[in-house]
Amino acid sequence: MVSDTIGDLIIQLKNAGRVGKTQVVMPYSKLRHAVAQKLSEVGYVDQVAEQGKKVPHKSLAVTLKYVAGAPRITDVKRISKPGRRLYTKVANIHQVKFGKGHMLLSTPLGILTNVEAKAKGVGGEQLFIIW
Repeated sequence: MVSDTIGDLIIQLKNAGRVGKTQVVMPYSKLRHAVAQKLSEVGYVDQVAEQGKKVPHKSLAVTLKYVAGAPRITDVKRISKPGRRLYTKVANIHQVKFGKGHMLLSTPLGILTNVEAKAKGVGGEQLFIIW
């Protein structure tokens, strides 16, 4: 059993890209689906699809994105962990890797990137940074 579903998701995506896999299939959860959907909107993964109908056997299939043969996800860093949650105000949201990366936040408006959160004027829990 995995206690950190977000950490598991991002590490599976990073490792799959490094070995050249095209798709990662993992157990389904609403939070994983929301994070994967946001990564798809930003351009780090290609497609996100639900497989199955019932919850115990439902899974989430994420298709990775490659640019010139290299994976789009170079690296990830988990910020907020189950043992230590980190929250930020909108004034403390900053760029990641000089604008070449993104930070995903869990806000009252849902899962947002650092750019979207700053534009909407909302802070939240810092989930991870990706570049």
